[in-house]
Amino acid sequence: MCRVDRMAGEKGFCRTGKFAVVASYGPHYGEEQPLVGRGGSGTVFFSHCNLSCEFCQNYDISHGGEGVPAGPEELAQIMLFLQKRGCHNINFVTPSHVIQPILGALVIAVESGLNVPLVYNCGGYERVSALKLLDGIVDIYMPDFKFWDPGAAQELCDAPDYPERARKALREMHRQVGDLVLNGSGVAQRGILVRHLVMPNRLAGTREIFDFIAKEISPGTYVNIMDQYHPCGRAVVNSAINRRITSAEFLEALDAASKAGLRRLDDRHRHWGTVQA
Repeated sequence: MCRVDRMAGEKGFCRTGKFAVVASYGPHYGEEQPLVGRGGSGTVFFSHCNLSCEFCQNYDISHGGEGVPAGPEELAQIMLFLQKRGCHNINFVTPSHVIQPILGALVIAVESGLNVPLVYNCGGYERVSALKLLDGIVDIYMPDFKFWDPGAAQELCDAPDYPERARKALREMHRQVGDLVLNGSGVAQRGILVRHLVMPNRLAGTREIFDFIAKEISPGTYVNIMDQYHPCGRAVVNSAINRRITSAEFLEALDAASKAGLRRLDDRHRHWGTVQA
């Protein structure tokens, strides 16, 4: 929506031109277990972002722009390398602003034998018209749902329309792929997996988000409630978010998920007394 000619090298909000910028790639074992399996998730981290989160946990990549431009051939070879390494999927991290380069590279990669599931690992700030381009291509959607309140989204992500965009995006993602489906080895093959980062001082609107997911997406939605928030980037000087969350805040989030009727929480919550159904 920046109205720039990226094919001519012009750059807008996401600071990305014709080619995607790749910060890193490789097998990742820190993702959710249904993505990791035994061989790891084949992550491709893209630089820059379509959001401007003050607290981004990958601040050097999203704000600093660390990385190297990769043309379609090179990006295709990265995907094929990860598949050859035994990764269970290709996990595009922060792909919203590089859909066109990804699709161009996929033509080459698929013709060369790429056949593992594709994961769209995004911040949840998506246009439905863009997601429709991915219908039948993306196998697994993994969006964040960061904020329910437009005011918090404005202050912390510079995107007051984030909540509305995220709600529409989750509906479209679920329409395309449904609830998360695992194979006999417990590895994800298709579906939606939603991440929610619990924020200090209830700024995320956790309870409202979980009610929405359970009632308007599916109570069978696989949800990872994340407790790893820590101040990064500009968050260190923002008194509302310059601390980690407390145990009480996280337990409150787990309680909200239970009361909303969400029944598929990520396994890592077992040590908090929550069991995946």
